[in-house]
Amino acid sequence: MYICTGPVYVKGAEEGDVLEVRIVDVAPRPSANPSYKGKSFGVNAAAWWGFHYKDLITEPKNREVITIYEIDAGLDRNWAQAVYNFQWTPQTDPFGVVHKTIDYPGVIVDHSTVKENHGVLKNIRVPVRPHFGVAGVAPKEADMVDSIPPSYTGGNIDNWRIGKGATMYYPVAVKGALFSVGDPHAGQGDSELCGTAIECSLTGTFQFILHKKADLAGTSLAKLEYPLLETQDEWVIHGFSFANYLAELGDKAQSDIYAKSSVDLALRDAFRKSRAFLMDTQGLTEDEAISLLSVGVDFAVTQVVDGNWGVHAVIRKALFSGGSL
Repeated sequence: MYICTGPVYVKGAEEGDVLEVRIVDVAPRPSANPSYKGKSFGVNAAAWWGFHYKDLITEPKNREVITIYEIDAGLDRNWAQAVYNFQWTPQTDPFGVVHKTIDYPGVIVDHSTVKENHGVLKNIRVPVRPHFGVAGVAPKEADMVDSIPPSYTGGNIDNWRIGKGATMYYPVAVKGALFSVGDPHAGQGDSELCGTAIECSLTGTFQFILHKKADLAGTSLAKLEYPLLETQDEWVIHGFSFANYLAELGDKAQSDIYAKSSVDLALRDAFRKSRAFLMDTQGLTEDEAISLLSVGVDFAVTQVVDGNWGVHAVIRKALFSGGSL
């Protein structure tokens, strides 16, 4: 589960509406330690739930490794630099519970029990792309929802493109929309392969614009049934192994989703959504849409660690003479 800000109640929002969320700003929070003025720090955990975990080739296998990154809080330097890494050892929390693996967020590490390896990732600059991994509205299928698997209302999408200047569109499923945001990342690559990004503290500023169902007819948002990202240059369509796993997998959906996800299912969903998007918003025939998807649209793995795996399609606006929703 994630610690999220929200839910934010959007006055007048009802099922069938679309909530437009403009990401006005996303900024790293500076360290409170005066010794590190102007700096922020983030952590990447290559954890047991990562895609890599059962495919390690060096000993010791089945290890979890934490890498600490330094970030310029003012973003004058637009890259992150690794500081050191260490292998997880069993940690005892203030309640006396021993954590043999990274099974609970916020466990304080006793550094006398670990070996810090400095000088890692020398001369490598990791792009800083601040974004919130979790952002979305509430689904109608359940009252209490696991915040890890994403779905048709957004959530834990983990797409680094959902950052400052971007706009997200979410189909509203419940009264008030109930927008929540969390899981702040300083940087991440497509796939979030090892289980986490550069997890850090961020401050976000958002603007909400409600589009009522009665006003959507004839617009490009009229048939929106998934979280849609728009940037200055692109539209990004998000596909998942199960477009709406809560409805598709039945009573045990929130546990079964972790065993049933696959990249091929996510790609199939992204293809179907992208085909419909091109036909509905650009007036293409199905044959035209399929050709364009193959020759001009980039499909990539969003994440393979969130239960409901994701594939996204990047449709560049430069493909068309116009380009605005």
